[in-house]
Amino acid sequence: MKATVIDGKAVAAAVLDETRERVEALGARGKEATLATVLVGEDPASHTYVRSKRNRAAEVGIRSVHHELGADATQGRVAGLIGRLNEAPDVDGILLQLPLPPGLDDQAATMEIDPSKDVDGLHPANLGMIVLDRPVFAPCTPSGCMRLLDYYDIPVRGAEVVIVGRSFLVGRSLALLMMARGADATVTVAHSRTKGLAEAAKRADILVAAVGRPEMITSEYVRPGAVVIDVGINRTESGGLVGDVKFEDVAGVASAITPVPGGVGPMTVAMLMRNTALAAERRAQQA
Repeated sequence: MKATVIDGKAVAAAVLDETRERVEALGARGKEATLATVLVGEDPASHTYVRSKRNRAAEVGIRSVHHELGADATQGRVAGLIGRLNEAPDVDGILLQLPLPPGLDDQAATMEIDPSKDVDGLHPANLGMIVLDRPVFAPCTPSGCMRLLDYYDIPVRGAEVVIVGRSFLVGRSLALLMMARGADATVTVAHSRTKGLAEAAKRADILVAAVGRPEMITSEYVRPGAVVIDVGINRTESGGLVGDVKFEDVAGVASAITPVPGGVGPMTVAMLMRNTALAAERRAQQA
């Protein structure tokens, strides 16, 4: 068996095309969709990520306004900037690039964002709406995973799903989306300390790796014919990227698998653009 490689770039392109159409429709009504990006500190990877997101915004017609604070910024200064963006009538979405520099509280800063502008979907109010089966903005990476499964007609309803990784950014949020009405999966959230992890993972029809350990998931963790979604992005000593899944090993037993790079990664940015367009649509309706 050789697994189907799930092409995240192609699916992301489809999402961006849909988003471009929504943004153009807003423009025809006189509304310009605007994303504010906030970058704190000098981390090169964060600068690269924000630049990529702003480039994608331009591609679909979303205006981006960028704000940078130095690594010496205080929690109060970060909160003050977010507060001004909350009040800005021309800003539809706010992206706070995480992680923040040491000494700053990521969660506290995220909670300062107006939930109606939280296009990353990380504010407790938006996460809580997922629990209630009434999502407003779902976190971008989990919702991107769901879109990949849908695009490839991989059934979630009734499937046994094992998610290896329990972070709020991915694992727990994705579990909520998988269990929601309409998705109706049976979900196990495991982690690196789960006893009998390989045996638990092998029960999965859909196995999601989001543990943050390079190539930890081998074929020993995968039931033949399972679908494997690799959320991990790990930098190697040589500067390359690998996922949490040992790709060639697992591709020999899985029915479908996402590569790294080119799998979940492009979907995260695409879903951010989609959320921004949704935020702009909602603000236009309220105007």
